Amino acid sequence: MEQFAVAVGAGSLRSEDGSVVHFPHRWTPEGVTVEADFTGAHLLHLAAAGCVLNDLYREAATRGLVLDGVRVTARGGFDDDTWASTGITYTVEVDSAEATEDLARLVVHVDEIAEIPRALRLGAPVRRGR
Repeated sequence: MEQFAVAVGAGSLRSEDGSVVHFPHRWTPEGVTVEADFTGAHLLHLAAAGCVLNDLYREAATRGLVLDGVRVTARGGFDDDTWASTGITYTVEVDSAEATEDLARLVVHVDEIAEIPRALRLGAPVRRGR
């Protein structure tokens, strides 16, 4: 069962819920909202969602596209015995007057280049330092 859902929003798709956390954001003057519990599982999913949101704005700017708002949700589960991730699934909502085809290409491009999702797909050794 998938769980540990998080959501990040910017621009017109920011959350108005009073229980969200607000962070400054390089790409939007009003910042981003974060909806997440503070557990390791949620933070892992938040890293993926936040990276996708940031990269959508960055890559849109390089293509001359204007995004009025972006909302990325991410969720996933963990194996009960080993606590291994069963994977992360994310969805993207974009508010923009740009052509639907341009936005679709942008989302596909970001899925290919977003750094945190790429790192997670490849796996990473994690070691405790001394």
